[in-house]
Amino acid sequence: MFTGLIQALGMMKPLGGDSWQITCEGQSSQLIMQDLAYGDSIAVDGVCLTVEKVLKDGFIATASPETLRRTTLGGEETPQRYVNLEASLRVGSKIGGHFVMGHVDGIGRMLAAEQTANSWELTFTASEAIARYIVPKGSIAVNGISLTVAVYEPELSQFKVAVIPLTYAETNLRYLVPGSLVNLEGDILGKYVEKLLYSGKVNSKTDDSSSVDITPGFLAEHGYL
Repeated sequence: MFTGLIQALGMMKPLGGDSWQITCEGQSSQLIMQDLAYGDSIAVDGVCLTVEKVLKDGFIATASPETLRRTTLGGEETPQRYVNLEASLRVGSKIGGHFVMGHVDGIGRMLAAEQTANSWELTFTASEAIARYIVPKGSIAVNGISLTVAVYEPELSQFKVAVIPLTYAETNLRYLVPGSLVNLEGDILGKYVEKLLYSGKVNSKTDDSSSVDITPGFLAEHGYL
């Protein structure tokens, strides 16, 4: 589990097949490398990967076929590219973003980036598989970055986020251009709510362990107005 607060930038280089070498860069790379060990989980552009080999200044990881299918890792290989890095959340750590699982729901595309007086406004597309979890002022992970949805336009399958200068400067958002593909992960809370609502049943707390329908009346009766 992660928080969506990027700790360092890395340079990802394909090694062929489904393996990559990620080299950590800059002073902040110590947040990743200080106690990195075999088997650790690292979010690479929002994709949870397992460290298979620790290097002096980075690590090697392999992606599964499912990961390749759902994420930008399965796209056309380039000699190298910048990726956002975050080590897994530790018990007792501060949670400044939102709960990010590192299980990408799908790929989006950046449509536009506009600099304003005090932020950058980025617009992305999202497929239906992801769009159903997007709500205004809700959370979404873009390339592993915890961002707040500023505007959501369901009819266009688009959403906009406002990015503060620090986040823009310290992540690979600054390297995106119109048409760039990004990894998107919806808020895990929305997925559990959807599961409960569409199953239509919840376990009753009565002794007979019966089930009750989730209806607007049921939600109102239990304080969900």
